[in-house]
Amino acid sequence: MVAGAAGRGLGREFRWLWTAYAVSVCGTRLAFDALPLIAVLVLDVGPAEVSALAATGLAVGAAVAVPLGPWVEFRRKRPVMIGTDLLRAGALLTVPAAYALDLLSFPQLLLVSVVVAAADITFGAASGAFLKSLVPPEHLLTANGRFEATNWTATMLGPPLGGAAIGLLGPVVTLVTDAVSYLLSATALRAIGDTERPTERPSKRPAHPAHSGEAPAEGTPPQPAAPRLRARDLLDGWRYILTSPALRPLFLNTILVNGLIMATAPLLLVLMVGELGFTPWQYGLSFALPCVGGLIGSRLARRLVARYGQHRVLLATGVLRACWPVGLAFIRPGVTGLVLVMAVELGLITCMGVFNPVMATYRLDETPPDRVARTLSAWSVTSKLTIAALTALWGLLAAVTGPRTAVAAAGALMLATPLLLPRHRPARPSPQDDPAELKG
Repeated sequence: MVAGAAGRGLGREFRWLWTAYAVSVCGTRLAFDALPLIAVLVLDVGPAEVSALAATGLAVGAAVAVPLGPWVEFRRKRPVMIGTDLLRAGALLTVPAAYALDLLSFPQLLLVSVVVAAADITFGAASGAFLKSLVPPEHLLTANGRFEATNWTATMLGPPLGGAAIGLLGPVVTLVTDAVSYLLSATALRAIGDTERPTERPSKRPAHPAHSGEAPAEGTPPQPAAPRLRARDLLDGWRYILTSPALRPLFLNTILVNGLIMATAPLLLVLMVGELGFTPWQYGLSFALPCVGGLIGSRLARRLVARYGQHRVLLATGVLRACWPVGLAFIRPGVTGLVLVMAVELGLITCMGVFNPVMATYRLDETPPDRVARTLSAWSVTSKLTIAALTALWGLLAAVTGPRTAVAAAGALMLATPLLLPRHRPARPSPQDDPAELKG
């Protein structure tokens, strides 16, 4: 009953936004690791170049995106989202074009990875701010839960289908599909209609002002041009996060957890396929099948919050998700090892399926409308830079100690990350903290 009422409250505009997200995330998951695969299969590069491709795209793309968050803040978000969709599509389509003309090069792949990474961060910042203006606060958790469920569905189905498509149709087919998905996403965003106005820069505001999250009325007249970007605006997102008692611990926790999870991904590939003798399809299956846990978790998130409250669920799932990764250090060859990986990943992903939409809602609750784009941009930039740095650091650790020891070290460090979670609920209550309001 609660979910149905929430679904009716989301409206036509949200359905188009959700459609845009679903189409683009399906294309992205279908093209999972497409650029590294093209680098290996077409350009015949080695491990060092593949690692450089992954790290450069994240690090340089994040650096390029630093001024874009403040720039997006005081502009209409939907045109920015459409523009970044078109930019990503155009950048990706240069690869099959160069491949067809036999002009493809490794520097081109590096440039494309940087452009896509910067556009990803910019799109994420704009879409988060747009969602906050589009959806009533009491329905934000439902909206974020739908995004989470869509993401895990695409993650479960996309990479296996993409691998099969590459085997049947060649190395660039999934990249073309990804580019087309961005064009379809832009079309869906255009169908929402022009109902927003740019956020105005207030002359004065407290450190953490209250905010309503209400969408602007349809037919609002055009607003004056957005104010010029100032140098001090570049760090405004980080300044707000680090001075917010509610956001700072959550920021540190999620950045470290995500970085450690991603840093061990290439090490698990080396350990499972290189040392323990698992086949590539077994490796892929061991991480694709547990994504069903993401669907389960995202479906449970609203019910758990309705029963126990937002902060308790955030804290409990934040602790539980840190307990699983250390189990990956005990992988053995054969069916037993495969089952162990699936069990660990299922537990981790189920906890993440609950934690992620609750965290995203909590973050929007604690961020005023005139700071959402900068806050989300700073969050994403930091996440990508941390992943790049930890991936490189754990690669060096694995070279010295071996991949199993490096995976164990990451798992052990993960056990300490719950200490960074916010210990107390924010002083300003949110609708998600009141089970009675959700049930009503």
